[in-house]
Amino acid sequence: MKVLKVDHIGIAVKSIDETRKLYHDLLGLEHAGNETVQEQKVTTAFFPVGDTEVELLESTAPDGPIAKYLEKRGEGVQHIAFRVENIEEALAELKAKGIQLIDEKPRKGAGGAQIAFLHPKSTYGVLVELCQRDD
Repeated sequence: MKVLKVDHIGIAVKSIDETRKLYHDLLGLEHAGNETVQEQKVTTAFFPVGDTEVELLESTAPDGPIAKYLEKRGEGVQHIAFRVENIEEALAELKAKGIQLIDEKPRKGAGGAQIAFLHPKSTYGVLVELCQRDD
């Protein structure tokens, strides 16, 4: 498996509009736009920072994964995403090494990325996302 870089850091928020003020108005980061991913019941907003991004995640449904996260833990860092060269090979390698996968196969994420999550029980309490982008 080849990790290319930290792709983004996902932050669960109650309101992208409210939180955007911190990242854009106070820190001066450019807002690269919002995207709703229906399958995941989430709206995302990306703020590029050098070679990585901050991703704000707002739930679009009360039963969505971000809504559940907010209910349990409140706003804050929800995951760290690593860009990999080949996500299917990475998942197979990690599974063979005993890592518990949330996603056995990649699924569609924001920005056209293929994504898959590793279970925090196998990653010392951190929700790790793998992503592959064809850019």
